[in-house]
Amino acid sequence: MDNRDVPYRQGVHDAMAVLRGRWTVAVLAALALGERQYKELKSSINHIEERVGWVSHTRPLTDRVLSDTLRRAQQDGLIDRRAEPGRFGGVWYTLTPMGRSLLRAVRPLAEWAQKYHDELTSRRQPENS
Repeated sequence: MDNRDVPYRQGVHDAMAVLRGRWTVAVLAALALGERQYKELKSSINHIEERVGWVSHTRPLTDRVLSDTLRRAQQDGLIDRRAEPGRFGGVWYTLTPMGRSLLRAVRPLAEWAQKYHDELTSRRQPENS
């Protein structure tokens, strides 16, 4: 099947399936800066979230969630995992070309959300009765 045969709706659905998970974009964005070890990646993401006041997430990224997010991103072809030999060898993660491409594709969506942030958040607020 040629890519042009995929309906627009299905393409959006496929992209959203790859972006599933609350931390996927944060992990990809952190890896955009280059190859990172697991601990460094987790620390960097939590530091950024803390610095911006936990507006994207309500609590720190945990080991379990990071491991799950990395596994899914690797299965989806967005990141590569490199393990050093030996029992205590380091594990490194890096974006694939497809992962870098996805981050570029998500940028217009982020800009749209920033433009309509006030409207979107006011609509989600419960009404005071």
